[in-house]
Amino acid sequence: MDEIIRDEIFPIGDENTAFAQYFSGMSYLKRLTNSGVGVANVTFEPSCRNNWHIHHKGGQILLVTAGRGWYQEWGQPARALRPGDVVEIPPEVKHWHGAAADSWFAHLAIEVPAEGGSNEWLEPVDDGQYAQLQN
Repeated sequence: MDEIIRDEIFPIGDENTAFAQYFSGMSYLKRLTNSGVGVANVTFEPSCRNNWHIHHKGGQILLVTAGRGWYQEWGQPARALRPGDVVEIPPEVKHWHGAAADSWFAHLAIEVPAEGGSNEWLEPVDDGQYAQLQN
């Protein structure tokens, strides 16, 4: 954990127990805002990733702040992520994001506000497909 704490810009937060059922592996969550535009620092231990999911109506923006990770949209190849990368996720796009197998990973998750917006959590990322990703 020392590796990621050295590189973190924002507080790592607490174990992400509220959403643990939607993650493979351990993650940490620190909400940075609670009104207006929702912003949270999400930190993933190596190999941790969230399930496939869809943001209905609002979408999401990821700002990578530390470590190495992945982002993938359904039907597309996975994209490697490093600090400074920005991912704009339109509404209604099935996707996942998480850490590389051998690296901690952190990003700011920005919720794009939308009336009636919601998240739909889906199936876990296939372990075999994840294992084939090249770091």
